Amino acid sequence: MSRPKPTILLEYVDKATYKSEQVLKSEAIWAVFYQGKPFNLKTSNSITNYPGPKYKKVSFSNPGHAHNLAKKLNDLCNCEDFSVVKLTAGETVKEV
Repeated sequence: MSRPKPTILLEYVDKATYKSEQVLKSEAIWAVFYQGKPFNLKTSNSITNYPGPKYKKVSFSNPGHAHNLAKKLNDLCNCEDFSVVKLTAGETVKEV
């Protein structure tokens, strides 16, 4: 079974490169929380500083990715402290 087609809310096509940016409708944003609170996830090499730390995504527009990450982190840390939170509303923050 194929995925349903997304609803396009807005689209921009660069006439020089023909690349397009599409704003797609989403039901929510799903985020992985640790002990009920948001967190950042950083990976790095413990032997050397090269290539430097990398911060990984912990919020997604697809619930499957969030559930997979929560399960992976719970298995890795041998705990049940990671959960998925569905975000549908929030405070709008003005640009600084």
